[in-house]
Amino acid sequence: MTSPAISKPAAAANPTKSAISSRPHTQLARLGTIARWTLAVLACLWLSLCTAVGPLYWDFETGTIAHWNWANTAIFIGSFVIYFGIIVALVRFAAIGHALPAKLSEQLRTAKQQFFASAGSTKRRHDADNNNSESSTDIGSTADAATSKNKRKTRFHISPQRIATAVAQALLFCQRWIIRGTNRFWKLLLVFFIGWLWVPTTLLAAFGADVRSQIREFSWAWNQWTGLKQPYIGFFSFVPMDIYPTAHYMWPSNPTYLTDQHNIVLTLIYGATAAFSRYVTGSNDAGIVVLAALQMLFAVFCCAAAAHRFLNRPWLSAADTSAYTATDSAVPQQAGGLARFLILLFFMVCPLAVFATISLTKSPLFAFAFVWWFGIWYELTQTWRPAAKWRMRSKNNQHHAVQPIIRLPRHSFLAFIVSTAVMLISAKYAWYIIALQIVLALIADRRRWATYVAALLIPTVLIHGGISYAISSNMIIGGDPIESRGVQLQMIARVAQRNPDGISNEAMKNLSPVFNKDQMADAYFQQDADPVKSSGIQAKKVSYKWRTVTPEDMANFNTAWLDIIKDNPVIALDALLAKCFGYFNVTDLPYVSMDYYVSSDYVQKNSAWIKYYNHDWREQITHFTQSWGKIPVIGWPTHGNFYVVLTLLIGAAEVIRRRWLTLMTHIPLLLLMGVMITAPANNFERHMLPVAFVFGFVVLTYWRESRAELATAAASTPMMLSSRA
Repeated sequence: MTSPAISKPAAAANPTKSAISSRPHTQLARLGTIARWTLAVLACLWLSLCTAVGPLYWDFETGTIAHWNWANTAIFIGSFVIYFGIIVALVRFAAIGHALPAKLSEQLRTAKQQFFASAGSTKRRHDADNNNSESSTDIGSTADAATSKNKRKTRFHISPQRIATAVAQALLFCQRWIIRGTNRFWKLLLVFFIGWLWVPTTLLAAFGADVRSQIREFSWAWNQWTGLKQPYIGFFSFVPMDIYPTAHYMWPSNPTYLTDQHNIVLTLIYGATAAFSRYVTGSNDAGIVVLAALQMLFAVFCCAAAAHRFLNRPWLSAADTSAYTATDSAVPQQAGGLARFLILLFFMVCPLAVFATISLTKSPLFAFAFVWWFGIWYELTQTWRPAAKWRMRSKNNQHHAVQPIIRLPRHSFLAFIVSTAVMLISAKYAWYIIALQIVLALIADRRRWATYVAALLIPTVLIHGGISYAISSNMIIGGDPIESRGVQLQMIARVAQRNPDGISNEAMKNLSPVFNKDQMADAYFQQDADPVKSSGIQAKKVSYKWRTVTPEDMANFNTAWLDIIKDNPVIALDALLAKCFGYFNVTDLPYVSMDYYVSSDYVQKNSAWIKYYNHDWREQITHFTQSWGKIPVIGWPTHGNFYVVLTLLIGAAEVIRRRWLTLMTHIPLLLLMGVMITAPANNFERHMLPVAFVFGFVVLTYWRESRAELATAAASTPMMLSSRA
């Protein structure tokens, strides 16, 4: 594994022999370059396709890719040019230090230097004038009154140069104080706390159906534990497990009311807090407010910890500098004022981050834990050292030495464990991400294998293994496997709605024990697969036969699905694209945005007393964010798909630049995009929160590594010339 900041060695001393032996290597390098650019082109094609089909699928009734026309082709070509141009600009910036033409870049750099140099020269001249005036007070007192008046007029004369100088001085002043105000962890902690304090104090909490279901599950389980008789499996019974629902064949014979539908650990925490709130205050609202406040404090801590690692890189000042290479000092240890301002501005202003702090659903909690976890990975990559030996010069001779391992500090190691644990208890798909990261980390950084085993493997085995054991021992009910088949359900339901005669008798035979075809067609909505899964309270369409389906019936479901999509490929493709294109189309408005949880009916109508607290303010703030988000271009940064698209483009540029170590830590972002595609709903913003939250840090990392590569290349050029001489 090659560090992204370490350049490749110089050519061999014998040019003829080197040229002969390097021919196969050159051919492989060309193939590798072609493969990397091909991957980037494929990413651009996918993004362009999602952008071009947007106008087709915005027509919910008749939209289909079969209606593709010249307008969609124009959108596709234009989008591809823009996306590919962004990748080329990123690669060009990393290779030569600027994305614009050389002459224009030089002019801009010169203008910038002159702009800020004027502020410095003016300050020095002002200080000199003050010193001169203090030393010649007596001489100045004999000046003529008219001359003094003219001097005062000249002194306060306004000119474009003076305005530019004043602006430059103001910018430099702001930069100094932004850096001073965020150069310590506790300062960042205060910034995030003060910046977000208005959210829990004026909005109290934000939630939807999930937390109410978790509270209901715990209440039924508590009633069972206290000896209260309750209905269980029966035709006329309706219990919490029937809401989403979970197939009855998964229910233990002994009554069990706890499920892993919404993550069992969170169900226990949320349910117990609400139960205590009911005991003390008579309603769930106080407990919900406390949970929202605690989540906000957790978000403050996670974001401050990650920002401290990315903005200040404290390990560079704490570690032994002899263990670092020359490229570690290629860029400043601390980020500049502009980077700090933009990153903090996103967290303080963007509705994605602001409303997520108090939204009691599993995705925001996972997202904030992921930000914390992501920052620790950055520290690990920055302190990575190759396992191979390297040459170290002394005064008299040369010898080989192995670079020392830089281990995680104790607080970072504990943070690694805790952040991993929170991710595991807040999202079921977290263990897939962590499992892959364990494999990649052991390959790339095997010398610190103990860190990854202790911080990743052991928590995964304990938490995921413990939940699996609880399910297998009938202590809780596992999640229904139909939950992970949203893409298949949407394909079948769209065919049932648009072309019911296109389902063969054989496919219908395999499908009918699991789903009611007519109800599927009636429940189909291209934005969301939950209606097809019969999610909801009693008054719902029973398309999923969860009461009677058996494991044997589910075994034939995939066969029915394959038969249906083979007979209806265009409709199946429509269902797939209509369910996921919004995640990769910056012009598509969210199906469910984060402001939904702020002003949902569960908050504004069905709560006990939260609905009376700043009721109109909630409506006003959500109306403002929705109006802002609908403004073309200006509203894009308020939506998650904007950050998903740009992150994918940056990832493609990193592949082209062969930053494998950095890509290893960014692989979870790609996996999260896969989660978006397989998620039940299209353009559901809570699924995009982790990618959006770390986007600023990804950009900062790309900039730093580009500067480090340029510095390494500049440093290696004289060495190559001297070796040839």
